[in-house]
Amino acid sequence: MFGLPGGWELLVVLGIVLLLFGNRLPSVMRSLGQSITEFKKGAKEAEQEPEKIDDREAKV
Repeated sequence: MFGLPGGWELLVVLGIVLLLFGNRLPSVMRSLGQSITEFKKGAKEAEQEPEKIDDREAKV
């Protein structure tokens, strides 16, 4: 029935998004970048925590 949008449909949607959010786009992208950075930092910390727990169990 309904397929994925083609090239022209995507261009029209992109144009509408730019018209609606064009002036706010830099701040949205900046906040998206900061969110990705925080997520990566949290994932790295969560990855290191099991190693700390394993070290404590080995010392006991």
